[in-house]
Amino acid sequence: MFGKKEEVGKVGKVDTLIGQGAEIKGTISTKGTLRIDGNVDGGVANAEAVIVGEDGKVKGDINAQTVVVGGEITGNITASASIEMLPHSQVKGDISAPQLYIAEGAIFEGNCVMSKNQEKVIEPEFKSKDTK
Repeated sequence: MFGKKEEVGKVGKVDTLIGQGAEIKGTISTKGTLRIDGNVDGGVANAEAVIVGEDGKVKGDINAQTVVVGGEITGNITASASIEMLPHSQVKGDISAPQLYIAEGAIFEGNCVMSKNQEKVIEPEFKSKDTK
């Protein structure tokens, strides 16, 4: 929405594919990129990237670095890098990410927390000078 479009949604190669018509029940844990074009009744944990295709549906929480939503998610999304909602996508749940892109036509029902994951900076203490 406010970022450079060429950087949004680039997640690299897909390591795991849940195809259209497939149904998975339970939590999926993966280190790579996961694309969901079927139905998942459960969550996704520890993924580098999660792509929910236009026909994909997820009922459960998603935890990943990057999440791209083209289908429907009912659950909370936590991303350490970014979340992108494509046109006609739907998210019902809370989201948390440093960057959020919502395309026109996307539907979002929930709360949003955006904060940068920055290291804490310790500022030096300044001693006041005594003026006489």
